[in-house]
Amino acid sequence: MKTKRENIRNIAIIAHVDHGKTTLVDELLKQSGVFRENQEVAERVMDSNDIERERGITILSKNTAVYYKDTKINIIDTPGHADFGGEVERVLKMVNGVVLVVDAFEGAMPQTKFVLKKALELKLPVIVCINKIDRPEARPDEVIDEVLELFMDLDASDEQLDCPFVYASAKSGVAVLELSDTPKDMIPLFETILEYIPAPEGDPEAGTQVLISTIDYNEYVGRIGVGKVDNGTISVNQEVVLVNHHEPDKQRKVKISKLYEFDGLNKIEVKEAGIGSIVAISGISEIAIGDTLCSPENPTPIPFQKISEPTIAMQFVVNDSPFAGTEGKYVTSRHLRDRLFRELNTDVSLRVEESDSTDSFKVSGRGELHLSVLIENMRREGYEFAVSKAEVLYKKDENGKLLEPMELAYIDVPEEFNGTVIDKLSQRKGELRNMGMSNGGYTRLEFSIPARGLIGYRGEFLTDTKGNGIINTSYDGYAPYKGEISYRKQGSLIAFETGESVTYGLFSAQDRGTLFIGPGEKVYSGMVIGQNGKTDDIEINVCKTKHLTNTRSSSADEALKLTPPRILSLEQALDFIETDELLEVTPKSLRIRKKILDPKMRKRSQNKS
Repeated sequence: MKTKRENIRNIAIIAHVDHGKTTLVDELLKQSGVFRENQEVAERVMDSNDIERERGITILSKNTAVYYKDTKINIIDTPGHADFGGEVERVLKMVNGVVLVVDAFEGAMPQTKFVLKKALELKLPVIVCINKIDRPEARPDEVIDEVLELFMDLDASDEQLDCPFVYASAKSGVAVLELSDTPKDMIPLFETILEYIPAPEGDPEAGTQVLISTIDYNEYVGRIGVGKVDNGTISVNQEVVLVNHHEPDKQRKVKISKLYEFDGLNKIEVKEAGIGSIVAISGISEIAIGDTLCSPENPTPIPFQKISEPTIAMQFVVNDSPFAGTEGKYVTSRHLRDRLFRELNTDVSLRVEESDSTDSFKVSGRGELHLSVLIENMRREGYEFAVSKAEVLYKKDENGKLLEPMELAYIDVPEEFNGTVIDKLSQRKGELRNMGMSNGGYTRLEFSIPARGLIGYRGEFLTDTKGNGIINTSYDGYAPYKGEISYRKQGSLIAFETGESVTYGLFSAQDRGTLFIGPGEKVYSGMVIGQNGKTDDIEINVCKTKHLTNTRSSSADEALKLTPPRILSLEQALDFIETDELLEVTPKSLRIRKKILDPKMRKRSQNKS
């Protein structure tokens, strides 16, 4: 007999990046009394990882729980970036409804559409929260129309269209049901959640069924599976069978050694959990996303959508530059291998493959941001390695035709830059699908473009639009190969010898292009130290000092004026490198280098190709 468990609500907070999901969760935590009155609380307390805090983005979905009246509300904060879409798809299986957060100025954005589509496909009820209503340029009434149009575009049912709207300023910690109401606190949002999100249903008398939707990892206890109890109860020391909808042969008997429920920001050990509870289970080493834990009498897996496939790949290589091992703590191929395979414990959209060489691994992910976050995490942990240029993963259809991953690019730019952007993206095989007005005098351009056409474009885009453009992309499946893309490539300036850069050498080099280094930096032969203004690579001696003669004094050097070097961020460096180059990543430095450092060998290989 299916029954409802009225004292629980399970919700996910979904939105486009930067519309205020994590700040909203902060306020729900504060106002439900999770923190003591005088407790110091960090902003965006749910973004626990350093990179999440610095970039202001959520990468991993997080679980928390608050109490309102006598009801426990389990909340899952999800990422807004398309590269982490795999996270969103999975966690929606754990919840009975979603809160869609939309910025009162920006309105419905590409990722709003992506996450809403996933929620509507799973027939989940939606509460729309128009956030940031206190922004001076907020336009809540127009945004409501945009959201309702989006519901219609996505074929929402009549019940889904009849969704409640809540207006909030997560930063100020207030929500109202009508714009004319006086805002006080978050109670209107809590009340709407209780009223509108259905309580979880299940059969408490049936055999246990728990679908694992996310995996956490902890050095001490290993993998921790997180999922919702769909039927029956689960208890410590219970014998269960591990099965998987997509792997019919998988059947393993395991024992539940520890069971936790979420309370505020903590996990609390419990002996038993019933239907609708979101639980964390530790002690099962091989547990994976999509597994169902069942009682042995009736091992029936719960259906689960397949994780989205990766679309781009990079080689992660052991660093073999002349400076190898001088700045990193973990430098060997064993260190690199162990770390990459450990990442698979928590990141389901990632693939790691070994190659013929023990020093190189092929790492595939959902996008450049996905892989750059992994690289940044590893370098902060003390790893030293090199990575190649990102390349897309092609497929063949049943007739042997080549298919490539496509992206939808949504671009908001001031009108004066339209021509440049359309021209650049057309060269990269982009097709303009739509053009219309966006907010604040911006034009909204929608392109269908091969994923490889966007690799290395973002930096150029910011330059072309003088930093005023916004680009958002979402994955759009595979389509037939669109043909060669000819990039107007600028060449590299390459250091000619190993040593230390000096002002005199750099001064003569800066006429050739843009430098990436200043004086007093260690360089080696084959290292890329700048960008040539023309298309070919040039070797330059930046360690060259002036010969002293009786007619010149060395103090004349002081008059040489150097243009400040362009210091590349990790993403810019990944965009810049070419197929014959590597990016050397250490905890202290990012250096671009040629794959073949020796100039003669490099020439020989170019002549062969």
